[in-house]
Amino acid sequence: MKMSTKGRYGLRIMLELALQAGRGTIGVESIAANQDISASYIHVLIAGLKRAGLVRTVRGPSGGVELARSADSISSLEIVNALEGEIMAVECLESGAGCPRAPTCVARDLWCEVTEAVESVLSRVTLEELASRHRAKKEESIMFHI
Repeated sequence: MKMSTKGRYGLRIMLELALQAGRGTIGVESIAANQDISASYIHVLIAGLKRAGLVRTVRGPSGGVELARSADSISSLEIVNALEGEIMAVECLESGAGCPRAPTCVARDLWCEVTEAVESVLSRVTLEELASRHRAKKEESIMFHI
């Protein structure tokens, strides 16, 4: 299973918003510079995150993007689902009803378990936890270079 740039970059955008939370809206150019993602692609991803109710946008000279809810109430799974759609390790999990092997296929059962495990991890890790991990890694990096 391979996550596309939508899910990976979307998580980074949301992480940037969590790190900047409480400072008002953040401009797309600032997110682009801090996360090394093109501003035009950020606009595309923001649209999906907004449709999912994860971010709010404000137009105008002092406009930008901000989290629609607190970082501790947004799971990584919500972000990935908003941009990637439902997680599925293999296609037959979605269309298994059309497969004559589905009722007795142990490989399909395994792929169900894999999908459930990935969903479990992503649902358990909140945006706030990712922000905390980021801060800790940054602090370790600074301490190491002194």
